[in-house]
Amino acid sequence: MEKSLSRQMAEFAVGLKYEDIPEKVVLEVKRYIYDSIGCAYGGYHTKDVNIINDIYGQMAGTGEATVIGFGRKIPAVNATLVNSLMIRALDFNDIYWKEDPSHPSDLMPAAFSAAELVGADMKSVITAIVLAYEFEQRMCLFAVPGVRERKWHHATLTQFVSPIVAGKVMGLTVDQMVNAIGISGSHNHTIGCPTAGKLTMMKNMVDPMAVQSGVLAALMAQKGFSGTEAVIEGKEGLMDVYGPDWDINMLVGGLGESYKILECSMKAFPTEALTHTHLSATLKVVKENKISYDQIEEVTVTSIARACDILFDSHKYRPESRETADHSLPYCIAAALVDHKVTTQSFSDEKLKDERIWKVIDKIKGVASEEFEKMFPAKQPSRVKVRTTDGQEFEEYLEYPKGDPREPMSMDDLEAKFNGLSSALLNSDRQREIKDIIFSCETMSCADFMGKLTV
Repeated sequence: MEKSLSRQMAEFAVGLKYEDIPEKVVLEVKRYIYDSIGCAYGGYHTKDVNIINDIYGQMAGTGEATVIGFGRKIPAVNATLVNSLMIRALDFNDIYWKEDPSHPSDLMPAAFSAAELVGADMKSVITAIVLAYEFEQRMCLFAVPGVRERKWHHATLTQFVSPIVAGKVMGLTVDQMVNAIGISGSHNHTIGCPTAGKLTMMKNMVDPMAVQSGVLAALMAQKGFSGTEAVIEGKEGLMDVYGPDWDINMLVGGLGESYKILECSMKAFPTEALTHTHLSATLKVVKENKISYDQIEEVTVTSIARACDILFDSHKYRPESRETADHSLPYCIAAALVDHKVTTQSFSDEKLKDERIWKVIDKIKGVASEEFEKMFPAKQPSRVKVRTTDGQEFEEYLEYPKGDPREPMSMDDLEAKFNGLSSALLNSDRQREIKDIIFSCETMSCADFMGKLTV
């Protein structure tokens, strides 16, 4: 009898050893940890993070795992949610987009919290993070077309991966991990509305919720709670409920032959992933030609059809919140036209009231291209044409943004991003110290590592 998909995933996960992981993959894990901890520091002051942090602070409970930056220890399941939301809050953490999008670093806190709970070391955490990227990215290739195209959110994918990440650190057996996948995969299906239309704090919350549930599922399975083994391919499982088509080889074929983390992308802008090539092209045009916002007659952005649908709908022309603004291509382009840069401050309450933004935003038009659609996701093409009030036209065409594996973020880029995100919390000495800690973390226990991240 053929093994279930969850069992094939569990067997690979349980069998993977730190010593099996190539040195370049370990280094890439550290680079993503560095990027993600920077994002968490950036999310430290956000309203949504502090709401959840306050709720769990009032609940109290056994101090099992550390909240990044804050330093307080709370129950591991709760710390997972706060830490994952901190990484996710500014929409500045990593991105992988094939048939489906995902942010694999959302899963890191499942490894951190589980490791603190059981007293594991950072080698165990690194191994679990390799699995997080491996299976999260494979899930993005599994459905053809992706679940996002079927109007479901990619947190639906994360529910199957988070119990693997937590379970690996906790030392679950194959049978226990199969149960954990079945537990989590039975109840975390997420509809697409958090990223459609007018966005709310749930835009950044649904994936952390699926990560949190994976830790709880691993704890349940460890205690003997059973879960549906055929949760992916069985009757009324994922594949049955969501309809055709599925590429099983993309999910479990060739495991261990290479590592998906090497194919993931980092973000150069704190915005929705499909905005990045367009922002890169826009900034190139206006900076090279020294065009100010008040010289602009019209901006035409040619993109893939799904980018037009997601990023140019009517709500996106008058965003009232950071969550909508950073998913609004007209707003992001307008900010780039006004400031010749896009940073976390581009979405502050003050910037949302900047009259210059509203003077230029309606001059930005989106055009869907069937040709570009055929190129995606292998390429993320963008053509930006700027016409100025004196009749001149300037144009730029790009096929992928900064941070893509074909144009990776350098260590200088990463350091600048980390320092910018953490500058309100850390002085330059502490920034250098934490960088050194992260890039030598394999020598530490997870509890020691997390304790050193306190601001």
